[in-house]
Amino acid sequence: MAHVALGSLRREAASQILNKAEPLFISRSEAFKFAVGDTITLPCEVASPGTYVLAWKRGIAILTAGPTKVTPDPRLRLVNGYTLQIRDAVPQDAGDYSCQIAMLDPREITHHVEILVPPKITHVTSGGHLQVRKGSPVRLECSATGNPMPNITWTRKNNLLPNGEEQFTNPVYVIENMDRHKGGTYICTANNGVGQVATSQIILHVLYPPEISVENPIVYSGEGQEAMLVCIVHGESQPEVLWHKDTMQIDQTERHVIENRGARHTLIIRKVHPQDFGNYSCIADNQLGKTRKTVTLTGKPKTAVFRSVPNSQWKDKYNISWIVDSHSPIEEFKLYYRLVDGETIPTHDGIFLDNRKIHHSYAGDNMLDYNRKINSYDSYSYNNGYHNLHHKWSKTDWRDIVLPAVPYSHHYTQGMSYMIRGLEPDQQYEARVQSRNRYGWSDFSESFLFTTSNTDTEIRDLSVTHYSSSRASVVFASEIRCLLGALTLITLCRLGSF
Repeated sequence: MAHVALGSLRREAASQILNKAEPLFISRSEAFKFAVGDTITLPCEVASPGTYVLAWKRGIAILTAGPTKVTPDPRLRLVNGYTLQIRDAVPQDAGDYSCQIAMLDPREITHHVEILVPPKITHVTSGGHLQVRKGSPVRLECSATGNPMPNITWTRKNNLLPNGEEQFTNPVYVIENMDRHKGGTYICTANNGVGQVATSQIILHVLYPPEISVENPIVYSGEGQEAMLVCIVHGESQPEVLWHKDTMQIDQTERHVIENRGARHTLIIRKVHPQDFGNYSCIADNQLGKTRKTVTLTGKPKTAVFRSVPNSQWKDKYNISWIVDSHSPIEEFKLYYRLVDGETIPTHDGIFLDNRKIHHSYAGDNMLDYNRKINSYDSYSYNNGYHNLHHKWSKTDWRDIVLPAVPYSHHYTQGMSYMIRGLEPDQQYEARVQSRNRYGWSDFSESFLFTTSNTDTEIRDLSVTHYSSSRASVVFASEIRCLLGALTLITLCRLGSF
């Protein structure tokens, strides 16, 4: 009987051993990324753990054994069974964590933890302040830490980078040949996609000798007027600025007022005298050098501006007009014109050649020899260099005509109208003009292009526009005196209002 009972117990034990399942991991080994400050959660779910002990390890250090926490780290605990949780992650928490089933042949899964660290800038060149001389190269450096390693991007506060780009990505930014325009605040930004970007700045201060630009290189004025000469001066360190006329330094007086507002340095000359006209210099001096710029104060006329329409109503003549600003009355004009393209034809009477420029002259009130016809190609004798026998001239040569300013005008803005005759039909011409008052000739005007018509258009009404500094009034010509001469018709009008 006892033998039967023993056999029954052995069979029952064998059955229990065969029916007992071994523990299996439901969780799999994984790689996790957590940002600094996050809560690390590492799963360890096991099927049929039985009486086996589950332990968490990091390297050889045991963190938990069964439900018992072994590590003294207060941030660590087990939740929902055997899930390991670590609060307030720090970079030092990165590494491998293993969940192990304590068996004769231990089984385990291992989780890899990476801690993402926001960027932090650790170094910038010269601690963020840098002085450099003009012409020197500059190397700006910016170092940062973080995980993953941050990208470094350079920008410039309220401006583009010297190479014209908005930004440049590299820990090092090199600027060649420094000048004052490349100075300013350079910002380095570190970004790795974790948390907030990190920024730092370098204030780049350029040391350079004075640099001067003049507001107007030529200042036009007149007797009794006020003239303002302006120099814009930059320099580090701040330059001292003095004004000179020729070689004589100008001091502050009742008529000479010297002002300084920031980089703007102004010399004001009140009640201009004729002897005030000339060249003035603003001279700027600092520890790195001395610079000067010249401003000319003149009583000459300004450059004339053409006002006529570019297309003529006639095929062989063109009424050209212009205005000019002058503080003194204009005494005469010199009109230049030429065909843009043409052939060589004989010289006309009343013209002489001077360096391929054809000149019409007048003496006193006798304006040219107007009895000659423009289309008469006369043979005439050489006399004191003014005439060449049977000389040929190109239609593309410049021809200049000196015109007295009639009527004499004291208006600031003065005008002139002139009829050019003997032109080719359907051709383009180029014109320029100079003006002269008691102080001399103005600069040349800009080139003006006009075109003759291929047919004449009848004009029924004639009017003259009179320009002044305050108004332009159109008046009918009450009397027209026309003087005809070689190549030209000049219309002189006594103007009357209506």
